Amino acid sequence: MIKFLDIKQITDKYSHEIHDAVSRVIDSGWYLQGKENEQFETNYANYIGTSYCIGVANGLDALNWVLRAYIEMGVMSEGDEIIVPANTYIASILAITDNNLKPVLVEPSLDTYQIDDTRIEEAITKRTKGIMIVHLYGQCAYTDKIGDICKKYNLKLIEDNAQAHGCLFKGQKTGSLGSASGHSFYPGKNLGALGDGGAVTTNDKELAFIVRSLANYGSSRKYVFQYRGRNSRLDEIQAAVLNVKLKYLDADNKIRKEIAAYYMQRITNPKIILPQVEDWDSHVFHLFTIRCSGRDKLQRYLMEQGVQTLIHYPIPPHKQECYKEWNSLSYPITELIHREILSLPMGPCINNMDIDKIVDVINQFEL
Repeated sequence: MIKFLDIKQITDKYSHEIHDAVSRVIDSGWYLQGKENEQFETNYANYIGTSYCIGVANGLDALNWVLRAYIEMGVMSEGDEIIVPANTYIASILAITDNNLKPVLVEPSLDTYQIDDTRIEEAITKRTKGIMIVHLYGQCAYTDKIGDICKKYNLKLIEDNAQAHGCLFKGQKTGSLGSASGHSFYPGKNLGALGDGGAVTTNDKELAFIVRSLANYGSSRKYVFQYRGRNSRLDEIQAAVLNVKLKYLDADNKIRKEIAAYYMQRITNPKIILPQVEDWDSHVFHLFTIRCSGRDKLQRYLMEQGVQTLIHYPIPPHKQECYKEWNSLSYPITELIHREILSLPMGPCINNMDIDKIVDVINQFEL
């Protein structure tokens, strides 16, 4: 069986360094808010190109704390609207509703699967305070038009960079393009920890201070609580692991791009819709997604042929039970994508023999 993603194999690439890093933390006797965290925050801020990085427990918390910080700063208030792509992973939307803000769903482009910047302006109202772009599947969602809209209407631009570590827009890293960004280090990400982890990056000093406080029970000084926060801290072991893997992120992304290019060149089955990539710097292929009108049949066929695939994602947010109030809404482009999308094996450890097999069996598929 060709695995969709072999996380153990990826970890094994750097096993000696990871073991040394974990042992260093264990031997230090300091397991939270120590030198490893401080070093990772510095390294990651430098890598992304921002003044501040705050390690937190996971990617959802990262987005949550950005929005909460804007509320504490008086930039946003309950009931304000945040524009967000309709086809995103639900975490983007949960962060908005968790803060009693209102998500305004906007359809994506069928070409890129990123939010359609031609549809954003018509969704803006007097209550709109921000746009959350999601660099879905590892492709940059930012456009100059989105930047211009934010300036025109004085909106905060929040990046969900959970899937796009190392992605570029005109030489600038995603995670540094907006007002603030949330990052996830879930093990399957391009930059993955050995458990949950996340971070906020920003150039806003006040926001960085509030995010750090919120994630530490609302405290910036021991036993003094300025905000009603929660416990959401990146632990020292995860920070140490991330410090190791960050060194190899660009090299691993290069391998992902080479695999993606091979898929694009060799998959010739007319029943398969391949992703569209205009700028290879603007995609780090967290996922390699294809579309097929017979997606479920294709997935069963690939499994029978020994190829594991996943669906990202089978049910769009507006059709989820937790958002019953949206279930009657129609977002036809989003629904088409969720009905047809399929993710092929992708990662820095897939060998050439496996890639050739995947291409061959897809090219032989018949509806």
